[in-house]
Amino acid sequence: MSALLTLLESLRNFLNTGGDVLWMILLTSICLWTLVVERFLFFRLTYPGLKVLWVDQWNSREDRHTPHALSIRECIISEAKIKMSKTIAIINMLVVLCPLLGLLGTVTGMISVFDVMSVTGTSNARAMASGVSQATIPTMAGMIIAIGGLYFSKRIEELVNDEVHHLTDLLKYH
Repeated sequence: MSALLTLLESLRNFLNTGGDVLWMILLTSICLWTLVVERFLFFRLTYPGLKVLWVDQWNSREDRHTPHALSIRECIISEAKIKMSKTIAIINMLVVLCPLLGLLGTVTGMISVFDVMSVTGTSNARAMASGVSQATIPTMAGMIIAIGGLYFSKRIEELVNDEVHHLTDLLKYH
């Protein structure tokens, strides 16, 4: 229990070192990773049942070769793609937002450095160091979260495309 409290205290100190912007980056990161995990859980738990439902819906039709049947098939595939892609736009938006928040942290940290310089002069390196730290930590955090988020965002998009193609193959139109 003591180790957990020490870890949480270290995390809080780190977040305070980066300023208020780092707390916003943490919140954005929590939202991003929650949505990423939700999509993977969707594909693991919910999607297989939906796929069976859609295939059964298509196979239960007697008419699978007229233009009307083709429209119904396209509707089923579109519905599947919409359900699979549900949060991709939000995930992509959060991935783009992270480096921008990091840049905001850089600007606010540098403002802090310039404020220290204007009050104490340029010779107080210790006072300026906290502002430089406040400027670089959010930038680093925003970039790290964005790079990881970008990888998983593209991975989810590939998964959606693969499953759409697989579903298209399963819904045979003759």
